[in-house]
Amino acid sequence: MPPRQMPAPRKSRRKKLSQAEIDEIFRRFQAANPEPKGELEYVNAFTLLVAVVLSAQATDVGVNKATRALFGIADTPQKMLALGVQGVSDHIKTIGLYNAKAKNVIALSQLLIERHGGEVPQTREELEALPGVGRKTANVVLNIFFGQPTIAVDTHLFRLGNRIPVAPGKTPLEVELALAKVVPDWALLHAHHWLILHGRYVCKARVPECWRCLIEDICLYQPKTAAPVPKSPKLPPPRV
Repeated sequence: MPPRQMPAPRKSRRKKLSQAEIDEIFRRFQAANPEPKGELEYVNAFTLLVAVVLSAQATDVGVNKATRALFGIADTPQKMLALGVQGVSDHIKTIGLYNAKAKNVIALSQLLIERHGGEVPQTREELEALPGVGRKTANVVLNIFFGQPTIAVDTHLFRLGNRIPVAPGKTPLEVELALAKVVPDWALLHAHHWLILHGRYVCKARVPECWRCLIEDICLYQPKTAAPVPKSPKLPPPRV
C-alpha cells in the first residue's frame, strides 16, 4: 500500500484581522516592552544617519562592530569628510558593499555641510535627497532621533505585515501606508520597533517560533509551529 498522505494544513477562512485584534496586538507588545529601542549604536543624529545607511544588507551587530571606532574619531560631517572615502572604507571593511557605502557617507557628509550647515534635516524629503538615503532610512532617523511617528518597513516588517497579517501589501510602501492606517495613534511611535524586534527574534523568516509568540492566538499564520522536541542526552555505554 502507498504511504498514507498527511492532510494539508488547514488555512484560516479569514484573510484579515479586525481593528480590535490589531489594537490588542499592540497592547500586548507595549505591555511586554513599554520602551522599545533600536539596536544600532550612535551618539548623535549624524552618526545615527550614517549607521542606518551602513545597515543596508547588513546586520545591526555587524554595523555596531564597525562603527564604534569610526564614530570615536568622526562623529560630525566635517570629521567624516576629513577621513575621505579610503579612511571610511578602512573602518567598515567588515560590512557588505563597504566601498559604495563609504562613497555615500562622504557624499552625504558633504551635502549636509553645504545645504544644512552640518545638521541632519528633520524632513523626509530633505533626508531622501542625500546619497544612500531612501525612505526606510529617512523614516528610521525621523522616528528614533526626532521622535516622529514614522514606520520604517524593512524585511521584518514586510514579512509580518503580510504574515500576521496586520497590514498586507505587495511592496514596502504599501505595507507602510497600510500600517499607518491601522496602528492605533498611541502606538505609532513605537510600532516600528515592536514589529522589528518581534520579527527578528520570534516571528523569524524560515521558522517562526509560534510556541513562544505573545500574539499566537490572534495571528492568522498557518500552520503554527510547535516547540522543538529536546534531544535525549547520550548515555555512556554500559560497563561489561
